[in-house]
Amino acid sequence: MSENNSNDRQSLSPWVYVIALVYFALHLATATRYGYFRDALYYIACSYHLAFGYVDQPPLIAVLAWAARHSLGTSLPALLFWPALAGAGRIVLVAAFSREMGAGRFGTTLAALLAATPAVWWVIDHQFAMNALEPLFWIGCAYVVLRIIRTGNTKWWIAFGAIAGLGLENKYSTAIFACALLLGLLLTPQRSLLRTPWVLAGAVLAFLIFLPNLIWNIQHHWPFLELMHNIRVTGKDVILSPGAYFAQQLLMMNPLSFPFWFGGLLFYFFAHEAKPYRAFGWAFLVTVGFFFATHGKDYYSAPAYGLVLAAGGIATERVLQSRKAKVQAALKPLSFAWLAIAITLILPLVLPVLPLEAFVRYQSHLPFKPAKSERSFEGAVLPQYYADELPWQNLVAAVARVYQSLTPEEQKKTAIFCDNYGQAAAVDFFGPQYGLPKAISGHQNYFLWGPRNYTGEIVIIVGQAGDRHDDIASVQVAATQHTQYAFWYENQPILLGRGLQWNLKDGWARVKYWR
Repeated sequence: MSENNSNDRQSLSPWVYVIALVYFALHLATATRYGYFRDALYYIACSYHLAFGYVDQPPLIAVLAWAARHSLGTSLPALLFWPALAGAGRIVLVAAFSREMGAGRFGTTLAALLAATPAVWWVIDHQFAMNALEPLFWIGCAYVVLRIIRTGNTKWWIAFGAIAGLGLENKYSTAIFACALLLGLLLTPQRSLLRTPWVLAGAVLAFLIFLPNLIWNIQHHWPFLELMHNIRVTGKDVILSPGAYFAQQLLMMNPLSFPFWFGGLLFYFFAHEAKPYRAFGWAFLVTVGFFFATHGKDYYSAPAYGLVLAAGGIATERVLQSRKAKVQAALKPLSFAWLAIAITLILPLVLPVLPLEAFVRYQSHLPFKPAKSERSFEGAVLPQYYADELPWQNLVAAVARVYQSLTPEEQKKTAIFCDNYGQAAAVDFFGPQYGLPKAISGHQNYFLWGPRNYTGEIVIIVGQAGDRHDDIASVQVAATQHTQYAFWYENQPILLGRGLQWNLKDGWARVKYWR
């Protein structure tokens, strides 16, 4: 990995692409180890109901799921191809960001390896979900601002608007980071770059791209805001103390990478050559501070770390350049070895490289436990992102046993009612092989899809064994199941109910469950 003393900004070191390729390959190699993640099944279900919006997310992930179904398919390797590709793209983008600030080949390669270090990104890039795409939009917006700072060409605000608009169609949190970037500029002399009509043009473009989803939300009476309100008032999420929150930030980014990215943060504020780029340091602090102040989940701020990881590459390079050649020759490979060890030590925790039993043994020797982001995950043996990949095929098989025990006449009027979108989406995904009809549920967007012409005369009830069913004439346990290491509420018995005392079609509003 030879140093490029000319700081050539036209090409990246081939090692950057090697790191990205290895990262991509590891995700695909472990794609079939456990199973389908709950949210992935839900987004596939959403892709059969394409719309400009959904109760709990904008439409881009459903569009991607639709494209996946009509191209590579929905096998585990085919689905994970997309987030793994996004993760590899993020690595290249972070390296390109570092190069744009003046890093040479060592700095850009180190930035790429730093971008492959965070534990949180290994987890996110192994799930078919919008979170894997989010860093591309955030860092993409920041890269455009960096180009504007370097070139003075304010027409780039059009590109900023396009990326921000698409990012909003992926996750609404893009607006928070975009505002943090703009605030960062306002806090520095680079605020002059905002005094141009191209800023307004970019804002209009972002608004037009986002407009279909905005109209959908208005037409449906702001379901996402209702959902967020319900989550807050029910105390669904675990609220971390200030100390626990920032400790979790260190853990999710990988503690061994802290000296590098913290050095990157210091670089923005104290390095003379980074003075034009100080807005990115402010944007990082504002973003992390916002999610801390609003009690956001710890990983909400993860995409912003791309800024300090990129700066960490160039900051480390500059520190080493001030040392003697022999010291540089020793410390450069040591930096790469340190980060390679950082990844290796936590890999089983963030990528399913071990069988479940071996992972449980590995986890028992860790000096810490993965934090739980929701109260329902507390007490689980496995981290949520692993446990939520396990129960679905067993659950659907249990539902099928109940359904197939009914006569053909009974089956025609039997609804499969699920407590949450994960169970319902699993029935929709795996059910066809058993001849099962589509599931119904009051949870999230399933509520908007309605009762599918069922009245409630016969209902297979999934996930509500502990609830009261006084409005059903007859309820019996029809099947049991047990998936080791799954959450307790996914192992509840399957119930068969007969004689619902109100019609599902007329009283569907009663089952609404948004949280």
